Amino acid sequence: MKKSMFIALGMAALMVGCNSADKVTNTIDQEEVMAKMSLEDKAHFVIGVGMAGFSGDDAVIGATKSLVPGAAGTTYPLDSLGIPAIVLADGPAGLRIDAKREGDPATYYCTHFPIGTLLASTWNTQLVEEVGQAIGEEVKEYGADVLLAPALNIMRNPLCGRNFEYYSEDPVVAGKTAAAYITGVQKNDVGTSIKHFAANNQETNRMNTDAHISQRALREIYLKGFEIAIKESKPWTVMTSYNYINGVYTSESKDLVTTILRDEWGYEGTVMTDWFGGKDGALQMWAGNDMLQPGKAEQFDSIVAGVKSGKLAEADLDRNVQRVLKLVERSPRYQGYRYSNKPDLKAHAAVTRQSAAEGMVLMKNDEALPLKESVKNVALYGCTSYDFIAGGTGSGNVNHAYVVSLLDGLKNGGYTVSDDLRTAYEKYNAEAKEAQKKALDELAKKDEQAAKLASFMPGTLPAEKQFTTEELTAQANVADVAIITIGRISGEFLDRKVADFNLNDSERKLIQQVCEVYHKAGKKVVVLLNIGGVIETASWKELPDAILCAWQAGQEGGNSVVDVLSGKQSPSGKFTMTWPVKFNDAYSSRNFPIDEDPRIDMLNQGQKGNVKNVDYTDYEEDIYVGYRYFDSFDIPVSYPFGFGLSYTTFEYSDAKIAQKGDAYEVNVTVKNTGKYEGKEVVEVYISAPDNKAANKPVKELKAFAKTKLLKPGESETLTLTVKAEDLASFDEAASAWVVAEGEYQFLVGASSQDIKATLTAHAKANQTKAHDVLKPQTKMNLLKR
Repeated sequence: MKKSMFIALGMAALMVGCNSADKVTNTIDQEEVMAKMSLEDKAHFVIGVGMAGFSGDDAVIGATKSLVPGAAGTTYPLDSLGIPAIVLADGPAGLRIDAKREGDPATYYCTHFPIGTLLASTWNTQLVEEVGQAIGEEVKEYGADVLLAPALNIMRNPLCGRNFEYYSEDPVVAGKTAAAYITGVQKNDVGTSIKHFAANNQETNRMNTDAHISQRALREIYLKGFEIAIKESKPWTVMTSYNYINGVYTSESKDLVTTILRDEWGYEGTVMTDWFGGKDGALQMWAGNDMLQPGKAEQFDSIVAGVKSGKLAEADLDRNVQRVLKLVERSPRYQGYRYSNKPDLKAHAAVTRQSAAEGMVLMKNDEALPLKESVKNVALYGCTSYDFIAGGTGSGNVNHAYVVSLLDGLKNGGYTVSDDLRTAYEKYNAEAKEAQKKALDELAKKDEQAAKLASFMPGTLPAEKQFTTEELTAQANVADVAIITIGRISGEFLDRKVADFNLNDSERKLIQQVCEVYHKAGKKVVVLLNIGGVIETASWKELPDAILCAWQAGQEGGNSVVDVLSGKQSPSGKFTMTWPVKFNDAYSSRNFPIDEDPRIDMLNQGQKGNVKNVDYTDYEEDIYVGYRYFDSFDIPVSYPFGFGLSYTTFEYSDAKIAQKGDAYEVNVTVKNTGKYEGKEVVEVYISAPDNKAANKPVKELKAFAKTKLLKPGESETLTLTVKAEDLASFDEAASAWVVAEGEYQFLVGASSQDIKATLTAHAKANQTKAHDVLKPQTKMNLLKR
C-alpha cells in the first residue's frame, strides 16, 4: 500500500470516527507528510492559529471558538495533508470550555474539582489519580485532546498569585502529586501539559521577570518536581513558563528544554509555550520548544527568515514539526474518536465531593468537632459562607453548573441555619456586588484598558458584616453552634497583597466578638478557611474552639465541608506548606514583589527594565524554601509542614529500615487508638551526616504514604521506599549529584516537627555527573547555614 494511502485512510477514520470499544490506531507517515510540506507549512504548523485581538505583549487567558468553543486554542491544521487541528483546553481544576454556545440549547458544563493545593493536601496519590481520570473523561467526551495541566511550580512564597494551582513547597510532594494527576488524565488517551517549566513563582511582571537562581536550587527544588513527574508519568506535553531563568527566556533556553529535559531526563514528548510566551520564534525552535501558542505573525516571520538566513537550521525545525505530528497522531481527534458531549457529571460530582473532604486540614479542635448529634441549629457568619468560593480565577477557572454553598451544605446535612442571618447576609452580599459592578463600569468609562484588565483579575470580597453585642447575644441564645467562614479569592495575573495574608479589621473583630458572646453562652465556635493559600493565624487561632482549612473545594464544596463537620468523613488532610507566624518570617519575603502594580506587564509592553523583584528576583534563600528554612534555622511557625489533625489518634510502632539493592525500605505500623475511623499520613525525611558542614537542610522529605481507612483499634503496616540516589545533593563545583558516605538518619514523622521514630542506615559515596548549565549571570548573597 502506498504511503499516501495511509494519509487518506487516516482522514477517513477521522471523518467516520470510532468508538472507544473498537479503538484503532491511525498513523501519520511522517516521511511522506514532511516531503510535501513547504517551509511556510512547517512554520505555520509549529505556531498555532493565532488569537484575534491580542498583540502578545501581555499574558492572556487562551480562548478559541473553533472546534470546542471556550477551549484555550488549537494546533494548526494542514487539511490538504490530512492533518487536523487538535484542541488544547485549560485546567487544572477541571476542563475549561464555554458552558453555552450560540444557537445551541444544550449546555456543556464541566465539573469543578478542588484546587491543586487541596488535592495535594490529601497526600493520597491514588485519590489524585482518580480525580485525574474523571477530569480526563470530560476532556475526551467534550472533544478536547490535551488538557493544559497540571501546574506544579514550587510555593516559594505565601503571596504567589497562583499558589492555589500549585501543590507544595516541597518537590517530592509536588512531583508525586502531579505524576498521579497526569497518569489519571492520560488513562483516557488524552494528553496533559505539565506547567510551567520552570520557576514561575510570581505573577508580577511574569512575562519579563528574570529568576536568578543557583544551579543547586534549580536542580534540588525548582526542577526536581518536574523531573519526578515527567519520569513517572510521561506527560504528552510540557509547557514552558513566561519568565527568564538566569538571563534566558525558558522557551528560548536550549539548556532547559533540550539538555536537561530531553538529554538528562529522557523526555520524548512535545514542548509548547504558554500563551504568547517568549519573543524570538527562530530561537525558540532552535532551543527545542516545539510549538508556539497561540501563534503570532512575528513568530512565523522569524522562523521563515531564520531558516532562509541560516540562523535556524531547517533540520531543527523539522525535528519540532515531527514532534508536533506525533502529538497530533496520538490525539482522540486524529484517531477518529466520536465524542459524546455527555460525560458522567453526576459520578464526577461524587468524586469531587469525596476528594475535597479528604484534603481539608483540621488545624485545631477543642472538642468542637465533629458536631455533636444534639447540634441542630447553626448560626452562620461570614460573607463567604453564603457565597462559597469553589476555586481560583483565570485559566484555572471552570464553567460549572452550580456551587454548593456552606448554607446549602448544612441544609443538605440536616442542619437548620438562622433565617435572619441568611436574609441579612444575602442582602449585604448583593449590595456589595452591585457596588463593585458600578465601580467597574465607572472605571471602564475612564480607562478601558484598566477595566479590561480588572475583568480578568480576581475580584475583592466585601468587608465582613458586623453585629452588635445585643444581636449576637440573641443569635447565640437560639443557636447550638456558631460557624464563621473567612474567605480569600485566588487568581491568575497578580500576586496577593500582604493585607490579603493578614486578617483585616472586620474579620478580626467578627471572630473576636462572636467567640466572646458564644463562649459566654457556653456555645462552641468553629472557623472555616475558604482560601487558596496560606494566611496569618498565629494572632487569633486561640480564640475559636476549632479551625478547619477547607481550601477551595470545587462545586461540591459546601457538601464536602459538612461531611467533615458532621463526622461523616474524618479529616485526614495535612499541609503541604509551612504556615509562618508572620509574612516576613518567610526568608523569600526579602526578595518578592510586595504590593506591586498588577498592570506591570501591560505597562512594560514587553520591555524589560531593572527593578528589583519586578524585572528580576534574586532567590537568595537558595535551597532553604519552606520547612527546609524554618526547621534548619529554628524559626517558630504557626503550623509546620505536614501538619494535620484527625478526629481520632494514631500510634506509630515497630519502625524498621532495611537496605534492598539500591534502595532503603522503611516499615512502620500505624494503629488507630481513638474512637473514630480515620486515615493517617506517614512522612519519611532524611538527615544527611554532613548536613551542617555541607550546607544542607536539617531534614528533607523523601517519601510519604497514607493508610487505608482504619477503624478504632485497627492497624496497618506501611512500607516506604527511598532510593539511594534520592540521598544526593547537587554539587555545583563538580556539576554532579553527590551522595556523601556515612550514616543517614531516616526520620519517620507525622509532620516535619513531629518525628515518631529515628532510624539510621549507611550509604556509600556516589556521584552522578550532570551538564554544567543554567548558571546565574549575577552574583547573589545566598543563605547558608
